Amino acid sequence: MPRPERPLDTGDEPLTLFARELRKLRASAGNPPYRRLAQEAHYSATTLSDAAGGKTLPSLPVALAYVRACGGDPATWEQRWRETKELLTAPAPVDGTDDADLRPPYPGLSAFRTSDSYRFFGRDALLETLRDRIRNHRLVAVLGASGCGKSSLLHAGLAGTGSRPAVTFTPGASPLEECAVHLAAFAAESAPTLHREFTADPATVHLRIRQALAEHPPEAELLLVVDQFEELFTLCADDVERQGFITAITHAATAPRSRVRVVLGVRSDFFAHCARHPELQPALRDGQVLVGPMSPDELREAIVKPAAAARYAVESALVARLVAEAANQPGTLPLVSHALLETWRRRQGMTLTVAGYEQTGGIRRALAYTAENVYTGFDEHEQATARQILLRLTALGEGTEDTKRRVTRTELDDTATVRAVLAALTAARLTTVDHDVVEITHEALIQHWPRLREWLAADRETLHVHRQLTDDAAVWEAHHRDPDTLYRGVRLARARELADTALTARERAFLEAGLTAETARRVVSRRRSRLLRALVVVLAALLGVSTVASVAALEANDTVTTQRDTVLAQQVADEAVTERLSRPALAAQLALAAYRLRPTPHNRDALISAVAIPLDHVQEVDSAAFSPDGHLLATASADHRVWLWNLAGPAGPALLAMISGHTDAVHAVAFDPTGKILATAGRDRTLRLWDLRDPAHPTPLAVLTGHRDSIYSLAYAPDGRTVATASYDHTVRLWDVRVPARPAELPSLTTHQRNVKAVAFSPDSRLLASGSDDHTVRLWDVGEPTRPVERSVLAGHDDLVVTVAFSRDGRFLASGGDDRTVRLWNTTNPTRPTVLSGHTDVVTSVAFSPDRRQLASASYDNSVRLWDITIPDPTLSATLTGHTGAVESVTYSPDGHHLATASDDHTALLWETDPDRAATRACAIAHPTITREEWDAHFPGVSYQPPC
Repeated sequence: MPRPERPLDTGDEPLTLFARELRKLRASAGNPPYRRLAQEAHYSATTLSDAAGGKTLPSLPVALAYVRACGGDPATWEQRWRETKELLTAPAPVDGTDDADLRPPYPGLSAFRTSDSYRFFGRDALLETLRDRIRNHRLVAVLGASGCGKSSLLHAGLAGTGSRPAVTFTPGASPLEECAVHLAAFAAESAPTLHREFTADPATVHLRIRQALAEHPPEAELLLVVDQFEELFTLCADDVERQGFITAITHAATAPRSRVRVVLGVRSDFFAHCARHPELQPALRDGQVLVGPMSPDELREAIVKPAAAARYAVESALVARLVAEAANQPGTLPLVSHALLETWRRRQGMTLTVAGYEQTGGIRRALAYTAENVYTGFDEHEQATARQILLRLTALGEGTEDTKRRVTRTELDDTATVRAVLAALTAARLTTVDHDVVEITHEALIQHWPRLREWLAADRETLHVHRQLTDDAAVWEAHHRDPDTLYRGVRLARARELADTALTARERAFLEAGLTAETARRVVSRRRSRLLRALVVVLAALLGVSTVASVAALEANDTVTTQRDTVLAQQVADEAVTERLSRPALAAQLALAAYRLRPTPHNRDALISAVAIPLDHVQEVDSAAFSPDGHLLATASADHRVWLWNLAGPAGPALLAMISGHTDAVHAVAFDPTGKILATAGRDRTLRLWDLRDPAHPTPLAVLTGHRDSIYSLAYAPDGRTVATASYDHTVRLWDVRVPARPAELPSLTTHQRNVKAVAFSPDSRLLASGSDDHTVRLWDVGEPTRPVERSVLAGHDDLVVTVAFSRDGRFLASGGDDRTVRLWNTTNPTRPTVLSGHTDVVTSVAFSPDRRQLASASYDNSVRLWDITIPDPTLSATLTGHTGAVESVTYSPDGHHLATASDDHTALLWETDPDRAATRACAIAHPTITREEWDAHFPGVSYQPPC
């Protein structure tokens, strides 16, 4: 019998109506089981079921596959899908409409502008603090993480409600030009004239402001707000102009008879960039205002009051839920606003409801759902264009988070496809177009849309080359296509690899102009064409042979049955991993049944994945570490905290304590050999030691400073005497922690040329391995920590080295990184490592099992791979796929029975490493028992055999 479906929500919302019509179509076809539809549609039963679930709009290919499988008319349904899509992504009407019911109370991803002061609430106390700081200091820096509400505070709060005349702008790629344009508009002057003056002498900004205020009362002062000040470091490539702009604004604020107060909005992870400029230090030291996350009361006010001002109501249950999910959480304000805007679009009458909020996917998923729905609504050519546009609108971080990048329309091709894609992205509030400038509406899109993050992680080096090509092509064009500006030699060879990417017409012309001088390119091109044709012929022949073999195999009934069971078991195993979070009991039983039906390595891996225990966090998890007795697990999170879990309780893992103290993301954790001390380190450049003698109430022991940039990883020496920290400041620092309450700094290791990302001690504490962005692993003799000696440099990796680990006997060292390989070195003769390939993205972490039989590796490809290293040529023995985001860390429990992983999907997972133990775990959670109907839906033609 068909699988029963979840009842649809009541109401006439577009998603509900579309899902209801899909179900009617299936009913008219006789309600075929989703398993049968899946065979015809070539999508999984779960995907097709979700298409008619009414929670999200399916992609167009999925919807049409569903329609064809049910005998519907694809052309009619494509039109219906596009109409639904338009209703879901239509922009909210602008303010000023006569119908108050159509005015959105929330700006979505967009920051509040000066004109939005009427709907800006929740920051009264912070706004008063800022005004007080401005009264007492002429140069003020407003610091906070991306998404904390800095821009809204500066525009709608400060500039929109203050009594001073205000000029607000962002520096962009040409900060002096932007300053000239906005001051010219304020003073009714010529922007080109001011730009020439400011470039020749930045100090004239002070005089021009005094001139503009000459007709104002003597006490009148200008409020100059420079928002997104970090663009000075991410977009401005001219060091002279950058320094000139800093000189201009600081001199204007501090000169005698100054009549301007300057306020800088700066992302907190760019504090170090600002601190390198002495002129900015007064603002960073005395005039600093820190914008943190909203308190519950502030968030409640920000949710309820804008709605009330527009004559809407918000269900109290929805308010409580949003406050519980977002209060005191950094970076969530744009996500809350976006989720509220999407909830407003799904309102019931004049009320925003919990049901409407759930349809958006919630705070974290609403943005990803919107972006994904817009993207999947494009055809293949439009999707490629959308990817190219969004990558262009992202500035790649170097030791910092990726940020948004503003570009002019001239950087984008003026084609019908580009215009259509950009219009759709803008209509969905994912991008903003202001005159001839295009930018991503908010950096939350970069941080919380998995597809964009995957694009950015796929090949960052290529993106860097492409970005440089964009800038150089603009210079070539500006110099009237001067041949002297064309690429030659190595630069041309690197740029040539971009030939197959979506270049603009100008970039393509620039590259082709450089390539015309190399006649050998035509020879290579013809040779490649011949090889491609030959490959097509070979593949066609192989396909023919494969087809003949398959037909012959299908003629044997017993082979058919075996193949059916094999395919069915693998399909169910994959579905079990997918269902793990939503229906864990059913997923565990499906995985176990599939493994018993066909105990293949793939199905074994799926069983282990399906019963992994999730430890949920509120933000990305960067690292995990077991205590020496295996009773505790520490996880480091981007929410500035370390989460401490009790693994020894009878009810399973339980959160024991949350350790607060870091002021930015925590990247690394490690226990000392006794399990009584915990070391933590992170982006705030500190190493902190915590007393865990009472694990439920950790207490701080010491805070160690000295690094000049983020600490990426740390290692505790097995003898308990030393801690090593690796940093983006290109160094490894050693710390004497024999007296944890009074640690001492030891000599630093400084021969790496770039960021150091990995450190690990050998079991005897005498060797230290460090891995760096300079593509090397270095081995240090630290038997006497006060006199460390570099022993060897291992130069086998082709890209950044991210992770290192010693085997439990010290004979082997494993390393991994951006070249997507794991390399296994013999520490007695580390000249020819064994290379383990298989990951499709950056290898982020490696760990040896306690019995020295396995090596685990984690990757940005969302997987964990286990390698059998007991043989001369190590082989892949398992692939675990329970995470939905990049896996940042993997570690074995002391007894080897469990793995712990940390991921960007906001979870840590505990995995059983043995399939028999995984089967026991599956039966422990198999309540209720799988029903006959559920069995038949997943295992058609197989007799009902509940696995537990």
